[in-house]
Amino acid sequence: MKDQEIDRIATMIYEAPLGEYIGRDGARIFAERCAGESHLKDGEFLYRKGDTTTSFHIVTQGQLVFVKEKAHEQGEAIIHMLDKGDLVGELCFIDQTPHVLSARATGDVSLLRFDAKDINPLITEQPMLMFQFMRAIVKRSHHVASVIGEQESELRRYIATGGRGRS
Repeated sequence: MKDQEIDRIATMIYEAPLGEYIGRDGARIFAERCAGESHLKDGEFLYRKGDTTTSFHIVTQGQLVFVKEKAHEQGEAIIHMLDKGDLVGELCFIDQTPHVLSARATGDVSLLRFDAKDINPLITEQPMLMFQFMRAIVKRSHHVASVIGEQESELRRYIATGGRGRS
């Protein structure tokens, strides 16, 4: 990859929430290890529940939704929306477990892809960078859990008051 392309990708990484944790130098190191860019059209899936992957992504354009697909019914339940800058698939990348939800594009989506074979060596080559990367993931996980908890509380309040308790 040429320096100009690495600089472009490093800027995207640095401007994402991850950049707050890994800084400009870390963003450049990750850019050098970027496996490429992926593009999805509206309705396409990045992965489906049960898939195993050896990569994670950063959304650079558009939105993805985490959906729970209904096996016996048509349709799906949208669980969470991901925007530009969000990490996708990072937890399954780390713990190597199958995805528990499907990730679908809503509109055209562009992503940066990072493969395990390129990122795993950083554990020994750049341990502090990987520590900061892990901090970013943990922080994001706490935030998402908090948002979902707030939504659940609001829904319970709404149901309990017959629709009059919505704030």
